[in-house]
Amino acid sequence: MRKEYDFSNAKRNPYAKRLKKQITIRLEEPTIEYFKELAEEMDLPYQTLINLYLRDCAESHRKLSLKWK
Repeated sequence: MRKEYDFSNAKRNPYAKRLKKQITIRLEEPTIEYFKELAEEMDLPYQTLINLYLRDCAESHRKLSLKWK
């Protein structure tokens, strides 16, 4: 390993805007368990599965229809 590195010609990461952002989200326990079980079947991390599901909803502009009583 070198003592010093020259970053004077370094370029910013062009993919940095596409990186994931860490957030806090409150989910009910049954929801988490559902995705954990499904993720285990699919051999994926459950957070990745939730992200894929939410991304699919966003890309297809899917909206939830709710009716409040």
